[in-house]
Amino acid sequence: MSEESHSKVEAMDLLRQLEDILESDALIDELGFIHPSQFSLLKEESDISSNLSDEAIHQSADRVVISEESSKQNNLYFWNRDHKLGISTHVLLPLYRAAKHAFMTTFKQYRMCDNQSDKDGMCLPAFSSCDHLESILMRHSKSLLLLSCDFMTAWNCRKLIVSKKKKLSMFVDELLLSELVLSYSPKSEQAWNHRRWVIKSISANCSNFKEILGKESELVEKIAESSKMNYRAWNHRCWLISYMTNKQVLYELKKSRSWAALHVADNCCFHYRRRLLLKFMENQNSVEETISCGHNADIVQALKDELDWNEALIKRYVGREALWLHRRFLSMCWINNFLLDSGDASYHSKEAISMHHDFGTFLRNELCLLHSSTFVDDDFVDVQAQAVYSASYILWLKVQVPKSLENKLLQKIKDVDLKILLDKSCPERSSLFNYFMN
Repeated sequence: MSEESHSKVEAMDLLRQLEDILESDALIDELGFIHPSQFSLLKEESDISSNLSDEAIHQSADRVVISEESSKQNNLYFWNRDHKLGISTHVLLPLYRAAKHAFMTTFKQYRMCDNQSDKDGMCLPAFSSCDHLESILMRHSKSLLLLSCDFMTAWNCRKLIVSKKKKLSMFVDELLLSELVLSYSPKSEQAWNHRRWVIKSISANCSNFKEILGKESELVEKIAESSKMNYRAWNHRCWLISYMTNKQVLYELKKSRSWAALHVADNCCFHYRRRLLLKFMENQNSVEETISCGHNADIVQALKDELDWNEALIKRYVGREALWLHRRFLSMCWINNFLLDSGDASYHSKEAISMHHDFGTFLRNELCLLHSSTFVDDDFVDVQAQAVYSASYILWLKVQVPKSLENKLLQKIKDVDLKILLDKSCPERSSLFNYFMN
């Protein structure tokens, strides 16, 4: 046997070992690629656990997969314990080549079998053969995706087979697989897309769909904790909102508040909260339209609570632009819903009319926030940034308010020299004053 053929045999044997591990431990929830030098440390930990009794080992599920040929050889390549899987970086390339070859070969056979089944009218022998090939494809595609998570053909092949079977257990397995991929590649677009496909597929016929949505939200939060500014993860969480009930939306608003307060520089979470608020207002307005033509008091309270919370964060964490951007959104919602021109006042509820005539209260609160945020003589970078963000916010607010209320705003801010504030804090932004005030 040539050296090349021998290498292929070894690679296929490694692939078989990997697939056996994945089948024997269906609860693997974390995957990592480990340098060969680190396996000795892992083996030492495993040797300690090997002194336990067989019963204790069974209860703790701590084990190291031992090769049939040589435990020493196998320990150099794979490690499996506590539902965690480690693969040596030394064998990644031959493993990938073997997995790709096995998958593509089987996939070609499956397509031929599937075409033949269509021609023969789904005769039993051909159908049974296709079933066998589907099982092999699911096995090979799983290994391939763990080694190359952007292999679209493998993802699509799994979609095809799972769609044919239409078994809930298989859809759940797809969620587990994509979660395993995300454990080492948290920004994998294909893995997130696959999860959305699964959720969309089971949304109409799953009895515990609400529970799945909750777990999805928790998964994003867990990944966001270790993968900062993960747009794909937060985009997935925003996508989930379309499937949420009003009760779930309120729960997510409450739950995400503590996370956002600890990650004030991460605009992704605040964007998620904005999407939740928009969904809540949409739901509430739909209900309100069936009852009367006024605004729902729950929207008023939700916006007020969010504004108060945002103000507290702005005062606590100085110079965080994400907080000021979030405030712009909240103020825009407030203005669009409650501070319209007086000619439209007949449309408003009592709460909205009160706010419209008490616009001064809203402005006083925003100007108090401006005064508490402007310490021009302080050279600290965050304090200077806070002054710029607050001044820019007030200038932006001037453009957003209804024309009939613009003069009232100008009277309120005439005592604050925003131009001097911008000149001292951020000269390159001083042109904003002339742009917005003209």
